[in-house]
Amino acid sequence: MAITTAASRLGASAFIDAAPVELRPKASKEDIQKVISAVYRQLLGNDYLWASERLTTAESLLSDGKITVQEFVRQVAKSELYKSKFFYNNFQTRVIELNYKHLLGRAPYDESEVVYHLDLYQNQGYEADIDSYIDSPEYQENFGENIVPYYRGFATQRGQKTVGFSRIFKLYRGYANSDRAQLQGNASHLAEELARNSSSPVVAPSGSNSGFAYLPSKKGVTPNSGFGGGAAYGKEGRLYRVEVAGGVGRGYPKVRRVNQAVVIPYEELTPYFQRIVKQGGKIASVTPL
Repeated sequence: MAITTAASRLGASAFIDAAPVELRPKASKEDIQKVISAVYRQLLGNDYLWASERLTTAESLLSDGKITVQEFVRQVAKSELYKSKFFYNNFQTRVIELNYKHLLGRAPYDESEVVYHLDLYQNQGYEADIDSYIDSPEYQENFGENIVPYYRGFATQRGQKTVGFSRIFKLYRGYANSDRAQLQGNASHLAEELARNSSSPVVAPSGSNSGFAYLPSKKGVTPNSGFGGGAAYGKEGRLYRVEVAGGVGRGYPKVRRVNQAVVIPYEELTPYFQRIVKQGGKIASVTPL
């Protein structure tokens, strides 16, 4: 059952409305090619694949029935093709996020899962870490030997944590998006939420009208003064850090939207929220200081 009825606005309808791709007995050549294409799309994060990059030997083994879809997935995940796209040029925590997304169809639930795979990679190496996803009971229960992994985080099901729904949208940015073409680049997309054990805001893909996502400053700059230069703590003596996505800065045209974080007193929250909404922005988070 889908968690949201607005799947089209979140860019997930292409997966929610589609049945899993399975290699059935006596499949035709066309059916096998559909399976191969689905594996590449899933594991390569929708990144473009050149004809010269295809794993022709593994494809032939699958077409001849000598390996299962599960083993084909394993060979793609261990290939130089996969490593060159996602392993060599990414931070290790980002690699783990992508492995969860590509191989198990979900985002990491908590920091302990990231720590587990960091330790496994450090002690046993890359291939052992890949095997740990594909040989896991979770993989076997959901995909078995002949179903292509798919994004499970969009729907409620046994064994899925609710927090996984919001986390997957930090990794998935729409059906036409590639895992190598996202605004946050090769940095971890979930490190902060996992460290705080907090949920992630669900933001529509950037290609939609409401998809302007809040991105914190890479330099870690946090405002340290009250909103508008006012009193440090205000009348109530309480301060809040407010993150705004897609707001319109003063003096800038409406086509130029910005992200910003401000620290403001409690009594200024309501008028500030009202102004941001009128400007077409979104309140990404409000955190007491």
